[in-house]
Amino acid sequence: MYGLLDLSLAGYILVTFILTQITIAAVTLYLHRNQAHKAVELHPVISHFFRLWLWLTTGQNTKAWAAIHRKHHARCETAEDPHSPQILGLRKVLSEGAELYQKEAKNQETLRKYGHGTPDDWIENKLYTPYTYVGVVLMLAIDLVLFGIPGLTIWAIEMMWIPIMAAGIINGVGHYYGYRNFECPDAATNILPLGLLIGGEELHNNHHTFATSAKFSVKWYEFDIGWGYLKLLSWVKLARVNRVAPKLVREPSRQQIDMATLTAIVNNRFQVMAQYSREVVKPIWKAERAKAEVAMAELLKRARRGLFRDERLLKGIDKERLQKALAENEMLRNVQEFRERLQQLWQNASLSREELVAALRKWCEEAEATGIRGLEEFARSLRGVVPQTA
Repeated sequence: MYGLLDLSLAGYILVTFILTQITIAAVTLYLHRNQAHKAVELHPVISHFFRLWLWLTTGQNTKAWAAIHRKHHARCETAEDPHSPQILGLRKVLSEGAELYQKEAKNQETLRKYGHGTPDDWIENKLYTPYTYVGVVLMLAIDLVLFGIPGLTIWAIEMMWIPIMAAGIINGVGHYYGYRNFECPDAATNILPLGLLIGGEELHNNHHTFATSAKFSVKWYEFDIGWGYLKLLSWVKLARVNRVAPKLVREPSRQQIDMATLTAIVNNRFQVMAQYSREVVKPIWKAERAKAEVAMAELLKRARRGLFRDERLLKGIDKERLQKALAENEMLRNVQEFRERLQQLWQNASLSREELVAALRKWCEEAEATGIRGLEEFARSLRGVVPQTA
């Protein structure tokens, strides 16, 4: 019954947890942050270890995984997205996440268009790719030798871990339920602020907002264990971080709006718009709702989602509620119009940079003249935004 290692029940549980966490680390550090987004460089020793481990525990092909994930970002929440719960339904992605990957992995156009820059060496072409199931069978043998009959359960959990936790929960729940720090143009959410169990991938809205950032946490209360792994690997010279999310930097004494101001605002547009929602829209929405009569207060309550969500993600009923609330409330209508005008600074490709700087100056001047306190203070704060220095 027992293998080379005779453990207690707690010992088997601990071993299973450690093994599955190594697999999650391989997915988030190697497949995701290194291969798909090039946000980090890994030492060849680490890369090859992760490739071998993934072959043993998932049979996953690096090129296919990176290609499918890149396509997911490029075509997110459309009919071409390989695994969008907004299109396919949450139940399907949760229950058939691995099958959706396997189906898309057979799409040669996806591999050709999105699979560039992934391993193309002898071991990939002669072993890992053509013999995907040999690795998982070998892992079964290793688990049986080490742990005996309990090894079968350990192996089964290893095989289910990525299909359930990554292909199911991250791709499913991570585009359906949770909170959003930023209004990125897709439905990605942060499932939990503590990214411990799924390698930091729980912070999915942060990742979709800053896709090429090696660090997924952005708020002080968020934790990305994958980033902790990277810091440790960097400390021992086995990894190098290429990019992290930009930071919004201000010089309060600076009042001149120029090309540097425009560049800094455009580069930090998600943080700027999150601040606008937090410091302008939310306080005004609360104040207007507090002083409104019962019917109007209820309408403003129902319109909340539309006020804070990216308009492209709003469904019919939310759009209707937003339009009705704006038609009935001049204050909210004004701040909504100013938000739309501000977004035009990075959405309008027909204007020259000089024209955009002029438009920003005009926006700030008019916002400061509205008499709306939160909007005035926000406009003044934009004047101090400066490019981030290394």
